[in-house]
Formats: sequence, C-alpha cells, structure tokens
Amino acid sequence: MFWQVTKDLLEGFGTTLQLFGLTLLFALPLGLIISFGSMSKFKPVKWLIKTFVWIIRGTPLMLQMIVIYYGPGLVGSYASSIENPNLIMSWLASWSVFDRFVAVLIAFVINYACYFSEIYRGGIEGIPVGQKEAGQVLGLTKTQIFFKITLMQVIKRIIPPMSNEIITLVKDTSLARIIAVYEIIFMGQNYIKLEGIIWPLFYTGAFYLAFNGLLTIIFGKIEKKLSYYRG
Repeated sequence: MFWQVTKDLLEGFGTTLQLFGLTLLFALPLGLIISFGSMSKFKPVKWLIKTFVWIIRGTPLMLQMIVIYYGPGLVGSYASSIENPNLIMSWLASWSVFDRFVAVLIAFVINYACYFSEIYRGGIEGIPVGQKEAGQVLGLTKTQIFFKITLMQVIKRIIPPMSNEIITLVKDTSLARIIAVYEIIFMGQNYIKLEGIIWPLFYTGAFYLAFNGLLTIIFGKIEKKLSYYRG
C-alpha cells in the first residue's frame, strides 16, 4: 500500500514540478519586463502597469485561475446568445476554453510575474544614482550601465526576497487542484474519497519539505557565492 501511494504521489508531484518550472521559466523574464513598465517615464504606461500589478497582487490567485479557465467559455456563451455579434464576439463564441493545466499555468505566470516585478523594481531603484552617473562619465551607454554596473548588484539584492517567493510558489502549486489539475495534493485527497484513509494527504507534506529544503540549500549557496560583492 505504501509503495502504491508513493508511486501515485510521485506522479502528482511530477505535475507540481512541471507547473513550478514552467512558471519560473516564463514569470522571471516577464516580471523584469513589467518592472521596466512600472518605472517608465511615460506616465500612461507607468500607471497602466501599476494598476494591473495592483489588481493581480490584490486578488486571490485562486480567483484568477477560475476567471482564466471559465472566463472564455462564459464570454463565448454570451456571444453566441447575441443575435448579431460583432467580429470579436463571434471569435470568442467559437473559442473553446483553455486546457486545465494551461489555464493554471497562465494564472501562475501572470500572478508571479507581478510579484517578481516589484522585487526587480525595488532592487533596481535601490542602486545608488551615483553609480549610474559614474558609468555615464566613463562613456557607457544605458544598456552597458545596466548590464555591467546595475545588474550584478540587483541580483545580489533580490536573491533573499526572490527565494521566499519561489518557495511560496512551490506551496501555491497545490491550488491547481481547484480546477482538477492532478497535482500531488489532489492525488493525496483521492485516497480519502476512494479508500477512506487520510495519511497519504499528510504524506504529501514530506515531498514539499524535501523540495523546499533543496531550494533553501541552493539559494543559500547562491547567496554565499555572491557575498563577495558588497553593493
């Protein structure tokens, strides 16, 4: 029984790891782009981005998943009920809802990109202006200043808060079960429904603890490696 439970939980944990990895792959660069938008000197863009980030950070991730998964279908149903829908509404009416995993991934990427963007923004704005001015005196372009002076200091500054968010991401993947994505918690809950036993659900905690422990060690080593650089 134990080995069968372990096998099933490992299968669910594979989905958890997939969601975790893909979220980081897309959210980290997207967060940097969003942070540039929130620091833009063009006020309409700046306030549009800030409003978007405020909405995403101010609403539950669970709600965002539900909206992304069920929203297109609901809009499509409304469009099909209109006697003369316009081109956009007609397109929505024929648009099938997202695959469950894709919907969850989109929600996670958008949500975490917004959180990462604030971490990036804080790290970039925390760099003393004098260092940028020194780069300009040396004849460096803005791009060269960012990559040769700012970036390394930003990386060191954001590692602690970024590691916290990434560890939180591992635990947040359990929310995917809300729209029936078969991640590890979903698999553990199945044993309560099918077998009437609860220990597999608690057993899932061992997987989270092991993975988060590994991440903690990795981030600790990264921080130690970057500690030579005093920003």
